[in-house]
Amino acid sequence: MGWSDQVQARDARLKRLAKNIDALEDKDHQRLNHAREMADTRRKAATELHGICSGFVLAVNRLLSSGTVVLDPPDFPEEAFREDDGNLIQINASGRILQIHFSATKELISTEEFRIPYTIEGSVRAYNQDLLDKDVIEEQLLFYTVEKGKKMWRFFDARTYRSGPFDQEYLINMMEQLI
Repeated sequence: MGWSDQVQARDARLKRLAKNIDALEDKDHQRLNHAREMADTRRKAATELHGICSGFVLAVNRLLSSGTVVLDPPDFPEEAFREDDGNLIQINASGRILQIHFSATKELISTEEFRIPYTIEGSVRAYNQDLLDKDVIEEQLLFYTVEKGKKMWRFFDARTYRSGPFDQEYLINMMEQLI
């Protein structure tokens, strides 16, 4: 290989390197936009989760003749979501408790604990005094899934491998088990 061939090869490599460096800016911009979109999705998902719980509590309370079901916190604006910490929603029906704990995944999207990609993970714990006396707390996993544009809250029972939407029907079933 002659001197001019070496210069041409070096120049070609430099051009490729420059092109790749230019592409980094676009990749970084896309990554940053994706991170912002996921943060927004997570905040909205948290308020959606609270809305499901709130709708359930309101529906039950409308039908009660005495007593009340309590939702804590009573409201959950998007700003209340703690990205770097756990979040908690609790439904209390005379000491029969549904406790929903959730937090953002370390990665923007994960499939570590559930086969469908998700961005928030958590659990639903159900207990009452009888269960506590037996040292038993029922627990199911909770995920905010983001598969192919369809975003939704899902539960997963690790004992039975049953999975489905986290909705009012799910909350009715869980609360019936505690009553």
